[in-house]
Amino acid sequence: MNSVQKLREATGAGIMDCKRALDDAKGDFDGALKLIQERGFVKAAKRADRATGAGVLESYIHQGRVGVLLDLRSETDFVANSEPFRALAHELAMQIAAMNPGSIDGLLAQPYIKDAGATVSELVKGAMAKLGENIRIERFTRYEL
Repeated sequence: MNSVQKLREATGAGIMDCKRALDDAKGDFDGALKLIQERGFVKAAKRADRATGAGVLESYIHQGRVGVLLDLRSETDFVANSEPFRALAHELAMQIAAMNPGSIDGLLAQPYIKDAGATVSELVKGAMAKLGENIRIERFTRYEL
């Protein structure tokens, strides 16, 4: 498998974006990976003001003692029904169950439970870069016995 295909599978970025990143990184795969992530975050920031009218409600119950209902929004139904978006909703619901954030801002600032080197905000921005749409956590509720 060539480097462009490998980079595309790792990031979900377009073929031309992968080729440009590899060219800019002079063939260094890890350097190209970092460039794509940085460029994705820039694109995500540009999308932050776009309306999010579609989305999903994700529920998660942990051992019958903690429950979460999450309202996660995207721009289109196409993205809202995609597997990466639904996986993000599930990961966020588990994060809320485990870490009990008091607010959306508190949630976004938390370290991600599966990778302490990243924040929840970075997880959402990475999904925005991969899916090409604005994604917003509209609201959530957490219940605990």
